[in-house]
Amino acid sequence: MQHQLFFREDQTFTITQFTDLHWIDGGTLDQKTRRLMEDVLDAEKPDLVVFTGDVIYTGYVTPGEPGCEQPLEALREAVHAAETRGIPWAVVFGNHDTETMITREDLMQAVLEHPHTVAQRGPSDIHGTGNYALSIQGADGEAAAALYFFDSGNQSPVPDIQGYDWIRSSQIGWYVEASRNLQAENAEQTLPALAFFHIPLPEYKQVWDTEICYGSKHEPVCCAPVNSGLFAAMVERGDVIGTFCGHDHVNDYRGKLHGIELCYGRATGYNTYGKEGFPRGARMIRLREGERNFETWLRLADGTVVSEQAEHAPGE
Repeated sequence: MQHQLFFREDQTFTITQFTDLHWIDGGTLDQKTRRLMEDVLDAEKPDLVVFTGDVIYTGYVTPGEPGCEQPLEALREAVHAAETRGIPWAVVFGNHDTETMITREDLMQAVLEHPHTVAQRGPSDIHGTGNYALSIQGADGEAAAALYFFDSGNQSPVPDIQGYDWIRSSQIGWYVEASRNLQAENAEQTLPALAFFHIPLPEYKQVWDTEICYGSKHEPVCCAPVNSGLFAAMVERGDVIGTFCGHDHVNDYRGKLHGIELCYGRATGYNTYGKEGFPRGARMIRLREGERNFETWLRLADGTVVSEQAEHAPGE
């Protein structure tokens, strides 16, 4: 890892989540996306930026016409706002990052060439590219919190099952082992942890249907048709207190299920679908050293800060 992450002297650690940039060619819409990111970073001055997938768009705009013809250049442009400010940044890949033109391995190699990234390729013997864990150091120089990153894939790997991919058993096994190792290294303390991935887990639908949530749901939860058990593993381990995804551009709600806050980001990119009256933005996350909770709010394109989102009761 090129950079260590530290809680500040005031015991806070602040993360900006950008999601679904869908960067294509640096045109007018991409420049609007960049300005939004620059404004957010200059206002919030976070300790870490996390891009939760679909950073670039390599799918087809029309049949036979890829959206992004220069994926490596698009990646450099997409992360420019964080990189040029010297802010450490992490990334997980989405379903559109490597549809055509480039592989996940080659895109991750390009990520790792940036001086300020804290992303890692992750173990080669488990599914996906970019499964990795980071720790945030406390005032005593010891790990005080953990961050887990998962490659949630693209399309279902089973021909008879239609829909999106799921986080595979090898990835879940890796997470459980990493979580246990971190606990063993820290005098058997269970450190508070956050998890980041692109495609929402099936529990995102469950939490909306069964618990009080805050924020908006303007489209279905486009999760995998198979529940592979990552959420159950997190509940059993007892470390993850919040998860953060993207993928569904006009959902931004959050709700707590079995002690874990399931959160959508706020879609950031203009080169993709949205909804009138639902401005682009970013989700902010703040951890406090020694506490097993976090604060979160949205910062929108016009500078508006949304800390109290509309409440949704089950069945409404």
